[in-house]
Amino acid sequence: MNKDSFSGYHPLINMLYFTLVIGCGMVFAHPVCQGLSLLCAVSYSLCLNGKKALRFQLLYLLPLLVLTALMNPAFSHQGVTILTYLPNGNPLTLESILYGASAAVMLITVILWFSCFNAVMSSDKFVYLFGRVAPALSLLLALTLRFVPRFRAQIRVISAAQRCVGRDVSNGGIFRRAKHGMKILSILITWALENAIETADSMRSRGYGLKGRTAFSIYRFGRRDAYALFFLLLCGGATLAGAVGGALKFVYYPMLGGAEPTLWQLLAFTVYFALCAMPLVVNMKEDVHWRTLQKTQALSLKT
Repeated sequence: MNKDSFSGYHPLINMLYFTLVIGCGMVFAHPVCQGLSLLCAVSYSLCLNGKKALRFQLLYLLPLLVLTALMNPAFSHQGVTILTYLPNGNPLTLESILYGASAAVMLITVILWFSCFNAVMSSDKFVYLFGRVAPALSLLLALTLRFVPRFRAQIRVISAAQRCVGRDVSNGGIFRRAKHGMKILSILITWALENAIETADSMRSRGYGLKGRTAFSIYRFGRRDAYALFFLLLCGGATLAGAVGGALKFVYYPMLGGAEPTLWQLLAFTVYFALCAMPLVVNMKEDVHWRTLQKTQALSLKT
């Protein structure tokens, strides 16, 4: 059984979902929207990558969050609510602190959404979506998506081979280590260039990008994809309507201010949360369905 049921949807659904959540995550500055988006991004990242995602969030994203939040009040002194004065005489304002926290949350949220995007949108999905429209661009994006994981795996192989002959970055003094590191990097770059040439030649020999060329595809747009598309269009349209109508507006300078709490604003928050939480709901629904089938099968075997 697939760990993430949302990944099994049509590539168009996956692409539309991440386009909406990443776009909204980079635009919406309202604290409620940012909190909802961050919560869903963290949950979905843990659902996709498990302990690996938790370690990444604690070791890298949490310090980045704190650092980014502290940088803004250190350099920006706008705002009307002065809390105190720094040793250099510049004021420390509440607005600059909250804006720094908002920018940090926005940055972390977008990084998490992109990590989920990288896990769900495989290279074959990219080629399927954009292969006919922009074959060169789709191939470039597909290779880019594979860049980090393949390079990490290859550099481990190169480092292990160099370690066997005493040329790893852990051998010798600082200058010898640097020399060994440059050697490993040189080998990696050479391998990457050769791999890129081989991939380009392979795709050219298969007629990739030629007019009228057909391609095998395992993706079919079914009924559940139609329901998902309708849901995404409905929630995305309602969220954008709320943003255009000012229900999701929030400013930090020169003083904190946002739209008045109304039923329309509550509805916009609810729809936005439903949009961000769509993969989690899909996974929970499939998990419940799977457990029900298992219980039904167990009872049938007992009887």
